[in-house]
Amino acid sequence: MSREEANRLSNVIIGAAIAVHQELGSGLLESAYEACLKYELTQQGL
Repeated sequence: MSREEANRLSNVIIGAAIAVHQELGSGLLESAYEACLKYELTQQGL
């Protein structure tokens, strides 16, 4: 994997994690965030 691909992938993953946290807020179980992040990343083709 090239550096550019790794950077793009990192940006997608971090952006998805931030979006999930902003939507759900804090205080939920980790499993809830994990399920929602999995869904978000799947929607983005990962």
